[in-house]
Amino acid sequence: MSSERAVKLERANPLLALNYEPALEQLGDDYYDPVAAAEFPLQVLRFRNDDLLPQLGVDPQQVQDTDFLEAFGQFRRPPRPFLALRYHGYQFGEYNPRLGDGRGFLYGQVRGSDGQLYDLGTKGSGTTPYSRGGDGRLTLKGGVREVIAAEALHRAGVYTSRCLSLVETGESLWRGDEPSPTRSSVMVRLSRSHIRFGTFERLLYVKRKDLMAILLDHVIEHYYPHLASDRDRYPRFYAELVQRVARLAAQWMAAGFCHGVLNTDNMSITGESFDYGPYAFIETYNLSFTAAYFDYFGLYAYGNQPAICRENLLRLQRPLEWVIAPEDLQAGIEPFWQQFEAAYQEQMLRKLGFRPTTDPDAASLVQQTVKLLKETQMGYHTFFAELSRQFSATWRDDLDHILPAVTAVDDATRNLWQQWKIQYFHHLLQVPPEELTRMGDRLQASNPSTVPVRPLIEAAWQPIVESDDWSDFELLIRSIRA
Repeated sequence: MSSERAVKLERANPLLALNYEPALEQLGDDYYDPVAAAEFPLQVLRFRNDDLLPQLGVDPQQVQDTDFLEAFGQFRRPPRPFLALRYHGYQFGEYNPRLGDGRGFLYGQVRGSDGQLYDLGTKGSGTTPYSRGGDGRLTLKGGVREVIAAEALHRAGVYTSRCLSLVETGESLWRGDEPSPTRSSVMVRLSRSHIRFGTFERLLYVKRKDLMAILLDHVIEHYYPHLASDRDRYPRFYAELVQRVARLAAQWMAAGFCHGVLNTDNMSITGESFDYGPYAFIETYNLSFTAAYFDYFGLYAYGNQPAICRENLLRLQRPLEWVIAPEDLQAGIEPFWQQFEAAYQEQMLRKLGFRPTTDPDAASLVQQTVKLLKETQMGYHTFFAELSRQFSATWRDDLDHILPAVTAVDDATRNLWQQWKIQYFHHLLQVPPEELTRMGDRLQASNPSTVPVRPLIEAAWQPIVESDDWSDFELLIRSIRA
């Protein structure tokens, strides 16, 4: 062996060389169980999210596909113990104490380039003490759908977790909601935190009042640090969480997104979207639209989402009453609807190209837009995409220039369009001419040209099933991000 080869060091895997922190691990084993990853017969990298690597302080060009496979498919040389987190939750209104990470674990926690703490969590990585007789696996289609949802929500400006990688793992799975046998996968998700409303609810159920302040101090230290030195940090935390969740619900509604299983175990303590279940993006404005096939009574229908979020915040009050006075909790939840309405108006105005404002005319424009979308049942996302594509500064000069290609099919529809155009034109007249360029930019930023409604997802999935052709999936991801 030459001396040059003798001194050559083995190349380090950048994903394993990250500075993993034991933040949650240091809370103690009252909150988790150490677990091991399953061993899979195959590892094929199907998706890697290079957009997230700089956030972790990693140059994407320095990361090979084999690095993803070694870290997130083979789970070699774990940086710290893998932790299956303990939590409970209200599922469709019924309390379930038999939950916890049943097919995933906290892979590790990393300080991002922005100084914030992030979690890497798995899905489909094998059984845990909370698998409840399940196989702990994730179907490949389930992984593909979550990748698509996360990228679409992020593009729409929704506060959400995102998928870092998706690895196909070579097992055959049997599921009642997919043609079986179906293919298996393991996904790694990057999020701010995997601590859920249900993490607190579990402490109440097991009567561990002594742990409540410890957990809440941990949450505030890492995710609400601006409150850490405040003597009223507990009630201020809850009030801020309410505001974050109200804003998140408004983002979902404006993006036309319907969460599949809006249980308390699927609500993050940071107010971030994750674990969407059998989600769907609406095709037309329909408050009764329900994403999950098993949500027989439409509890988590598109239009119910803000109220369900508020109800879940109310349920969180029960464990928090150990450390926060009831009157402070009531004060924290009181402004929810006002905060939601303000955030929804802001989101919708941006989709219409305008700056956020409290002008009553702006509220009227949003209401008229919703009325138009509801009563005409035109494509929800098509309307905003066309608004973005066709927008012109000449619209401010002449009402008839606004969306000229749109034709009404009857008098009622024609009247709705005319009323909406009058409202939009009136609002345009309040905009300084130099603001029109920025309006175009806002329209482009707020209205993706591609939104993954179910037919688009199925069209991308079918070639994978038939011929292992991933080109349509890759094209869909590029289109969503454009």
